[in-house]
Amino acid sequence: MKKNSSYQSLVRHFTKIRNLQHLGAIASWDEAVMRPQGAGEYRAEAMAELHVLLNDLLCDPRLPEWLAEAQQAASPSDSWQAANLREMAREVSQATAVDSALVEAKTKASMRCEQTWRIKRAQNDWTGMKPLFQEVVRLARLEAQQRAAHSGLKPYDAMMDLHEPGMRSDQVDQLFFDLKNFLPDFIQRVLARQRSEGVLRPDGPFPIPQQRQLGLKAMEVLGFDFRHGRLDVSHHPFCGGVPHDVRITTRYQEHDFADNLMSVLHETGHALYEQGLPREWTHQPVSSARSMGIHESQSLLFEMQVGRSFHFLQYLSPIMKELLHLGPNEQAWSPEHLYRSLTRVKPDFIRVNADEVTYPAHVILRYEIERPLIEGRLEVEDIPEVWNQKMQQYLGLSTVGNFKDGPLQDVHWMGGTFGYFPSYTLGAMNAAQIFQAVYRDCPGLLDDFARGDLSRLRRWLGERIWSRGSFLEVNELLRQATGEVLNPKYFKQHLSYRYLERDWTQV
Repeated sequence: MKKNSSYQSLVRHFTKIRNLQHLGAIASWDEAVMRPQGAGEYRAEAMAELHVLLNDLLCDPRLPEWLAEAQQAASPSDSWQAANLREMAREVSQATAVDSALVEAKTKASMRCEQTWRIKRAQNDWTGMKPLFQEVVRLARLEAQQRAAHSGLKPYDAMMDLHEPGMRSDQVDQLFFDLKNFLPDFIQRVLARQRSEGVLRPDGPFPIPQQRQLGLKAMEVLGFDFRHGRLDVSHHPFCGGVPHDVRITTRYQEHDFADNLMSVLHETGHALYEQGLPREWTHQPVSSARSMGIHESQSLLFEMQVGRSFHFLQYLSPIMKELLHLGPNEQAWSPEHLYRSLTRVKPDFIRVNADEVTYPAHVILRYEIERPLIEGRLEVEDIPEVWNQKMQQYLGLSTVGNFKDGPLQDVHWMGGTFGYFPSYTLGAMNAAQIFQAVYRDCPGLLDDFARGDLSRLRRWLGERIWSRGSFLEVNELLRQATGEVLNPKYFKQHLSYRYLERDWTQV
């Protein structure tokens, strides 16, 4: 009886943790969307208090005993309970690796840095940003060292494990080395091909109220549950909140409707995953999304494989034309020209605006900076020079003196998040592999897209990915869903189909 009660004690304890994390998630959304400028310092103090409280709850000295007793008493036939215990132990291990004083200090420093970044980026002020960022990096290095000492992993791997459990930098190096060999020649071939193709682009400006209507319509078609979520505006698009209350954001530019539309499709993919997680295990670790690489696979699948496909644009183009067409160039709203416009490849400074061919170069660049930065082989003052060197090497662009479009463009590092960037390209690889499995299992899937019917796609993903939560480890989740563990060949095949073969029956 005592052993069974240990598991129930764990369930109650993690329910309390999840409820507090729920409040923290909404406060984080408010920080990015609604908070008045003068409240920043007080919000940083409040969030630091909450993060310390959550860390203390996960470091409760009763938890190891409860876990040991519950694992001993667990029924071999209850595989979900066993998985929940595994994930509980993972969270406890991650929390106990870092002391509360560091959690508090890093939370405060990261929030101050991020709040200042919103101003300094617009001013292109690297010098003014640097002292706050240096403090964030100093504390992140301490965190990485503490996590490494606790886990036996290398410092950067210990940070990456927070976002991508089981992934190691040696594996990332191999995957990225393969891409670095593939992409340069591929990009040049695509650019040469696209130079010979004419493309008409819709004329702006595109009024923001109409752009919002288009985004909401796209969310509806994708299957977003508006009873448990909403769309707002922030400096940097994101998906936050919790599965029962998912908050996604976008940003608008009157001269570019595609920036908003694609960010809405992307963040809705994240939201669908959250809304599809196993409700019967709500408040328990096993109900969480498996990894950020899997999370990114869902957002990228809906943005890239679906949203930019010729077939989906056949459905969406008349809606886009009705809402946004103001200029004389009516032909630009045809599916063919929208497809060519939305799959145009052009090396660009900004990661979030990058096409899917050049996007991996942005991720590789950041990975090759943040890893030595955390390991102490690179300093903050060196970042602009190294950033420029790699931008020249990978994309042929110079960022000398252009900090807002260089190392100040992303929120991740300013907010203290390191080890996350590889998940974006791992997500692109996962998305291509998962989509090929759906395409194989659902004949006529692209015809569904042309009708605006994504029900079979959602059902497949719901059964194979979303409802699994963290029941399986990443490799086993992919193996059961697609038939094999991560294989980068599917990403390269996807790019080849779309950008060189132009096979519109499989894009």
